[in-house]
Amino acid sequence: MSDRLSPFEAIDNFRDYGGYAVDDRLLARGRLYRAAHQARATAADVARLEALGLSAVVDLRRPSERRAQPSRRPVGWAGRLIESDHDDGGEAPHLTFLKTADLTETSGRVFMIETYRRLPFEAAHVDLFGRYFRLLAEVEGPVLIHCAAGKDRTGLLAALTHRLLGVAHDDLMADYLATNQAVDLDGRADEVARKLTAMTGRTASHGAVVAFLGVEAAYLDEAFGAMRAHSGSVDAYLERVLGVDASLAARIQARLVP
Repeated sequence: MSDRLSPFEAIDNFRDYGGYAVDDRLLARGRLYRAAHQARATAADVARLEALGLSAVVDLRRPSERRAQPSRRPVGWAGRLIESDHDDGGEAPHLTFLKTADLTETSGRVFMIETYRRLPFEAAHVDLFGRYFRLLAEVEGPVLIHCAAGKDRTGLLAALTHRLLGVAHDDLMADYLATNQAVDLDGRADEVARKLTAMTGRTASHGAVVAFLGVEAAYLDEAFGAMRAHSGSVDAYLERVLGVDASLAARIQARLVP
C-alpha cells in the first residue's frame, strides 16, 4: 500500500486508488485519488496538488463542514468542482456523537454501523455519488474525491467505483481498510483519546478511538448489505439509485480500464 500513498505534509490519507487488477487489465494509475480535506494544506502541499494536474475535485462534505474548513487549492485552478448544497442546518453527526455519547468501543462501533447503513441513501450522497460517476465518463484527467477524514464517505465511494469497474472484492476491501495504515491509527489512538477526553470531559478509550476514527470490514459490509436490502444488489443500487446504467458504466470503464 505504501506505493499508493502520497507524502503530503498536512493532507491526511492521500492516495491513488487505481492500479488494481480488472480481469487481465489494470485500473489506470494517476487518474483516481482520494484524501481527507485540504484545509491545513501547506504551500508545499498545494504545489504537489498543482503538479498532479487535477481535472476535477469532488468534495463530499456538508456546506457547514466546507465553511468551517475551506479547502486550499492552487491559485488559478480551473478544474471542475463538484460539491453539494444539501444541508440539514445541524452539525455533522460525528460531532454530535463525540459531544453526547459515551465514548466506548461499543458505542463507537454501533455509531459507525448505523452511519454506514444510512450513507448510501442520504440525499446529499445520492446527488454527489451520481454526479461523480457521470463525471468519470466525461473527464480526461485525474479526479480527487475527499470528505473530512477521507475514510467513510470517500471510502464508500471508492469502493463503489472499484465494484463498478470489476475490481475483486478482496482488493476493494484492502483499499478501504488501508485508511488505518495511512493515518497510523494504532500509533495515534492514545493521543486522540487524550484529546477527546480533554474536549468532552468524558473518558475516551483506546478502543473507542479505533472504532470511531478507523475503518472496519463490517462497516463497508453494512453499506453493501443496505444496498442489497433496498435494491436487490449493489449493481442494482448503482443503476436504480445513482443512475449508473450499463451505457454509463461502459463509458467509465473505457476511460479507466484501458
